[in-house]
Amino acid sequence: AFLCGDDAISRAVLEKSLPRLKVISKYGIGLDKIDIPATQEFKVPVLFTPGVNHTTVAEHTFGLLFAISKHIVTTAAAARQGEWLRLTGHEIFEKTIGIVGLGRIGKEVAIRAKAFGMEVIACDPYWDEDFAAAHGIGRRASVNEVLTDSDVVSLHCFLSDETRGLICRATLETMRRGVIILNCARGEIVETADLAEALHSGRIGGYGADVLDQEPPPQDHPLLSAPNCVITPHIGSRTYESVPRQAMKSLTNLINVLNGEGDFYCANGVR
Repeated sequence: AFLCGDDAISRAVLEKSLPRLKVISKYGIGLDKIDIPATQEFKVPVLFTPGVNHTTVAEHTFGLLFAISKHIVTTAAAARQGEWLRLTGHEIFEKTIGIVGLGRIGKEVAIRAKAFGMEVIACDPYWDEDFAAAHGIGRRASVNEVLTDSDVVSLHCFLSDETRGLICRATLETMRRGVIILNCARGEIVETADLAEALHSGRIGGYGADVLDQEPPPQDHPLLSAPNCVITPHIGSRTYESVPRQAMKSLTNLINVLNGEGDFYCANGVR
């Protein structure tokens, strides 16, 4: 069995591991580093742990939003250097936040946004009308509508062929000037060069991300030197509360499959 985090499980890895490999248990929910079609072909179940870190990631999303909208990182660093840099920030009250992907994490972000008095719009291919109605969330028919109608865009979608490079020069040009973009999903959802250019030009107000297209990034990564950009090292799901939940669920999934028990979360439909 494999118990993996963000390890790359390619077709080549799978082929070398067969026939001994019986199951892959993912510590987390992102599956983009695993060759899912190959696991289906080889009849290897891929397990994952939905529902264990959504609160933690949603909280981190707002940490990034406040860091940018209130200039917290910049002014705190200046104060440490003896400079009393009193920059003017923005309220988030009555601003529109657009959520791309209204799954578990997106829903937690929506709940917190409403508590802060924000207008919430969203899109998701698996729309939960009951949740949206209960929390006053406006549905948009497409991602592009969310991008154009938002003061803050928060990305909570899976990385796929459809979402790779979603935030690029073309979509950035349709967004409101000064928009803040938050990414606690996957770094490859944005085109790094286009985003860095938009930050340097002032076209967008800021970018807060817990993920990059290269992790760890090289020292000359364009976003590390871009203005109004806050990057954290993929720690959004790492809290003393969530880490034990993820570990326990990934191990429980693995043990249950090996014991022939049915209580586990399968991501690739192989049982």
